[in-house]
Amino acid sequence: MTPERAAEPEPPASRPPVALYLHVPFCVSLCPYCDFVVLAGAAARGPRNRVAPFLAALTTELDLRADTLDAAFGRPGTDGRPSLASVYFGGGTPSLLPATAIAELLARVRDRYGIAVGAEITVEANPGRDERGDPAALARAGVTRLSFGAQRLDVAELRRLGRRHRPEDVGDAIAEARSAGLRSIGVDLLYDIPGDSPGAWSATLDRALALAPDHLSLYALTLDDPEREGLTEACGDHLPMRRGARRWRERARPGQDDDRAADQYLHAVERLAAAGFRGYEISNWARPGHESRHNLAYWERRPWEAVGPGAHAFDGRTRRWNVARLDLWTAALEGGPRRRPALPPGGHEDIDAGAAASERIVLALRTDRGVPGALAGVPPLAEAMPWALDAGLVATTADERVVLTTRGRLLSNELFSRLV
Repeated sequence: MTPERAAEPEPPASRPPVALYLHVPFCVSLCPYCDFVVLAGAAARGPRNRVAPFLAALTTELDLRADTLDAAFGRPGTDGRPSLASVYFGGGTPSLLPATAIAELLARVRDRYGIAVGAEITVEANPGRDERGDPAALARAGVTRLSFGAQRLDVAELRRLGRRHRPEDVGDAIAEARSAGLRSIGVDLLYDIPGDSPGAWSATLDRALALAPDHLSLYALTLDDPEREGLTEACGDHLPMRRGARRWRERARPGQDDDRAADQYLHAVERLAAAGFRGYEISNWARPGHESRHNLAYWERRPWEAVGPGAHAFDGRTRRWNVARLDLWTAALEGGPRRRPALPPGGHEDIDAGAAASERIVLALRTDRGVPGALAGVPPLAEAMPWALDAGLVATTADERVVLTTRGRLLSNELFSRLV
């Protein structure tokens, strides 16, 4: 096959999902840097909590989305509709849900979508004692993977970030998950936080590794403004920022530093490699066999279904999102005396062949597998390749694949902007 033939854009086509994302928007408290669709406080706990109507609406959306898939591709498990390879409960803090509710949701998913034998089933959790849920009950429900939002492992840094848990809670949460038989345990950490220091970041990495997780996700703290980006409008996929969070971000931004962030990332690359972790994606490291299969579906541009307020789905041709506001999302799914339950409002974006080709390359370059070398000679990579090589952002492997160098990972946005 010639390079030109290999690089011809495939016409985008709708395909059945291989993964399912369920967004759970509840947290005990809201961190000031968080841009996810989250409702905290009384909405999550107490006599006026909104968990029960949320679960009813989520089940309805699962059924309505499944009806659409049945009509387009047939029942799950048939030739045109594979069972799901992964299910992911994200948030928010999904571990706040009763384990019985997660078990019931998984039973509904198994019936309407199919869950493949050996599928990865992930639940995000906070490590605090009153937030981590019951790992043993989650394991009995079929959960195979817990991902703990530790962020840092120092008391002062956790307070600076508005986190509720203590450093020792992370170790306790991981130990409970191990005892419960969870096969894979991940930890999320933040770097380039306000007032950060190289020593503090190094200490957090060492403490995290001492807890022997299977997976680490490392994210630079980002302090965007979703309102200025137009993401919080009536049917937007973000909620408006609270005034307190806006003030916190304005105070925090001067305490960040790009050079320090780069140094912290480089330190992590070396430290995690020495500890036996594979940096399989720009922000993700895993011990062999513990890579997030669900997230790999995103980076491999495979189709996934999604339910819940603010959730994003992709079918290979169209990107779709639900409205972030819980009241609007719930109202549509509840129906009423004179109207049947309906899919929630939101938005969508159709992807043409050119955009699909660019997306495929950008997403693949995020991973350590990169793209086939044949694509280096054809658009959109051909135009950027000489510059990227000269700048030391890409390299060619022994098996003739183009991958980002460590420098390329640090400056990936510079390259990606030339590919889209």
